[in-house]
Amino acid sequence: MLIRRHREWEIPESHATPETIFLNRRALIGSAAGLAAGSLIGGGARAASEAALYPAPRNDSYVLDRPVTAERFSGDYNNFYEFGMSKTVLPAANALKTSPWTLKIDGLVEKPFEIGVDDLIRKVGLEERLYRHRCVEAWSMAVPWTGFPLSKLVALAKPASGAKYIRFETFMDKAIAPGQRVFYYPWPYVEGLTMPEAGNDLAFVVTGVYGKPLPNQFGAPIRIAVPWKYGFKSAKSIVKVSFTADRPKTFWEGLQSSEYGFWANVNPAVPHPRWSQASERVLGSDQRVPTLIYNGYSEQVAGLYKGMEGERLFV
Repeated sequence: MLIRRHREWEIPESHATPETIFLNRRALIGSAAGLAAGSLIGGGARAASEAALYPAPRNDSYVLDRPVTAERFSGDYNNFYEFGMSKTVLPAANALKTSPWTLKIDGLVEKPFEIGVDDLIRKVGLEERLYRHRCVEAWSMAVPWTGFPLSKLVALAKPASGAKYIRFETFMDKAIAPGQRVFYYPWPYVEGLTMPEAGNDLAFVVTGVYGKPLPNQFGAPIRIAVPWKYGFKSAKSIVKVSFTADRPKTFWEGLQSSEYGFWANVNPAVPHPRWSQASERVLGSDQRVPTLIYNGYSEQVAGLYKGMEGERLFV
């Protein structure tokens, strides 16, 4: 007899959003792709060849404990400090030209190189995954990201044995990004992961959402999703990926290390210095639900941190 043990973040199938509803919505998105691209994607329409890649096939290994957050909520509630401190960054983010876009791979790799995002997608392929997203500000959403495992990018880079960390750097352009003119922020935005974290199955490179290419306010054209960590670990609009022996000094860590550390794993028992992390507000409602350790993904990632009791893993 096959006995299936439910993961801590799963719920009975009867509680999930009916598949017919979600598939009908996906079909509507596909038929309206041209309209959606014009209304939601800043910086000009994406090439038809790119849009044809969406929606990508769903990877059913990744399921949710709640319905997918409606795009009308998540698409207009974004932290993207390059474009200001307001949650409504879409108008300002439209100034970012996202096509063509080149990604630089350097550091401790076999041979540094540059690659266009469209070429990268063609090399590695795309899939859709349903992920939870938890912000350190204690709000959350459920997102249908499209992209590919970060491990595929690591394999393409062919890092040297001395590479211990992977560093992500966001675009820098003060002319179009008003937030980057704020002198006390340590621009450009930098984030990082250890190589074992980058190799975990959950670590995901994102190029799309809701069945279409990534809109600017979500971090177009390429960002990271690390669902067991607070959202600020998921760098947006990345231009450079570097492999290094030294731990990167990340943006928020450099700005306020007492509140934002390198690891930033979700833990309801460890409060932010100015608010509790015990519960979260589900975006699009006033509902608060209990926060889960590692955002509900402890089965997949807790082993990454064995023997690190001396580290500030949850700040």
